[in-house]
Amino acid sequence: MLAATLGAALAFGAPAALAGTAPVSPNGSSAPAPAAAPKAAAPTSQSATWVAGTRAYLVITAPGDTTAVRNAVTANSGTVFQYYDAIGVIVAHSASANFATTLRGVSGVQQVGATRTSDVPADAYNPALPANPAQATTPSGEPVRADMTQIKADQAWAVTTGSASVKVGILDTGVDDQHQDLAPNFNAADSASCAYGKPDTRTGAWRDVGTHGTHVAGTVAAAKNGKGVIGVAPGVKISSVRIAEPGTSLFFAENTVCGFMWAGDHGFKVTNNSYYTDPWQFNCPDNADQAAIIEGVKRAQEYAEGKGSLQVAAAGNSNVDLANKTTDSESPNDSTPVTRTITNACLDIPTELPGVVTVSAMGTTAKASYSNYGLNVVDVTAPGGDTVGIYSTQPGGKYGTMSGTSMASPHVTGVAALLASTNPGITPAQLRDKLATQANDVACPSDSRCKGTTAKNGFFGEGQVDALKAVGSTPPPGKYFENTGDFAVGDNTTVESPITVSGVTGNAPATLKVGVNIVHTYIGDLKVDLVAPDGTVYTVHNRAGGSTDNINQVYTVNASSEAANGTWKLRVNDNAGGDTGKIDSWNLTF
Repeated sequence: MLAATLGAALAFGAPAALAGTAPVSPNGSSAPAPAAAPKAAAPTSQSATWVAGTRAYLVITAPGDTTAVRNAVTANSGTVFQYYDAIGVIVAHSASANFATTLRGVSGVQQVGATRTSDVPADAYNPALPANPAQATTPSGEPVRADMTQIKADQAWAVTTGSASVKVGILDTGVDDQHQDLAPNFNAADSASCAYGKPDTRTGAWRDVGTHGTHVAGTVAAAKNGKGVIGVAPGVKISSVRIAEPGTSLFFAENTVCGFMWAGDHGFKVTNNSYYTDPWQFNCPDNADQAAIIEGVKRAQEYAEGKGSLQVAAAGNSNVDLANKTTDSESPNDSTPVTRTITNACLDIPTELPGVVTVSAMGTTAKASYSNYGLNVVDVTAPGGDTVGIYSTQPGGKYGTMSGTSMASPHVTGVAALLASTNPGITPAQLRDKLATQANDVACPSDSRCKGTTAKNGFFGEGQVDALKAVGSTPPPGKYFENTGDFAVGDNTTVESPITVSGVTGNAPATLKVGVNIVHTYIGDLKVDLVAPDGTVYTVHNRAGGSTDNINQVYTVNASSEAANGTWKLRVNDNAGGDTGKIDSWNLTF
């Protein structure tokens, strides 16, 4: 997950963790060396309402009208910072050392738990906006990465790059929405900060307070635009829900609750969660504070799933068996960790919550050295980098490598997004099942820690995800040609994007596949034609779709009367004012 020199559940091992390396060139091939994540700049905002000793609590009551319990909070030296009637969870602040004990005796209060062992920062009352970094220029060239080949994402793209109607939430340190490999797919309307446990929808509140979230976002859905890198599902939309706090990059329970509630209310089909909920690496139900954390986050996850959202989470990077827990020496990570004895009842959340897809990390063929594991805990596996890291986007238009289960999880999130794209209306439970059935079995190595069978074991779960199998097809047969250049489509204008075909014998087939990716609001304005080398026009879209945004579809054209070789064109005609866009890419498969 993310890195722990900052104290969080972060991404390599304990107590210091690898989050990644400094950005390297697209052709860099050196293996990543362990490096601490840079500490984010401390916020400068203050508030007169903040006092030293202020702590945060989850107050759990029956779902529905929480008015009575909220009144009890304020009557007992507390303030209500945020509340969620739908799940009966209240985020309360208090500087009273007796707040939790007193409130546990109030009628209607089911549980109360402190979410941290440190004070709530003053920034919570007047949050500073993250920096908007200057953007470096990305050189042309978009080599396919080894991790994408490993899960056959590069072959899946010939079938689909994903649907723009599928929303994916990146719950992390934030995302640099200005990065030119992320901006084409970024959905600002559904992005926010949930740091401190309350949605902040100001422009830019969702931006990265580190580098981790931007890296994760690129693996899920970096655009297929001829620059930098390509994500697993480069046609879907990504939203940033920043749940990490600035200065520490810690992910407290109230932030996670807010993130899951936001995901459910904003139609995210999948969320990626490459973190654990601070400050406890494992939350134990026999501790009153941690029991409330488990219950609050569990209710929020169930709410999101009930709204159609599947959560995918990293298994963690301490190389421990999650099915045989004995000791936790990393918690609490917001003050002074202590060594404590634990059992399997103690949960790494959200990854061990019911319904969450747990992802371990592989190198090329073996379990990554740092990856947590566990029979009937790990669901699937994916590349996370080991001797060689995962190369992806970083803030400011940059790129770099990182390793961790944090890097494995977004590969699975991307595959889930492809599954959702090719199976409209699919439920989270069905997505979980399909992620399991499309995975390729990976047998246990000669390692006594790996329990189970080839079909399902503690190192790899159901196996390594396979994007090609996920989209339900094999690559279209025949030669493949593509133009990834952007061609602007203005109001009441016509634009053409060419593809020169050569080396194909005879005529085009009767089942010529025409893959079209047009980013444009109100596609009812558009007429889209395939123009053969001799000028013959084949209409594939004629002002259908009304106010729907974007065309991401593969059309079949009977072009058997046309010579295959020559220059083919995709012609897009905008027939009305008020909505514009671009041809993002298109392809032909003979």
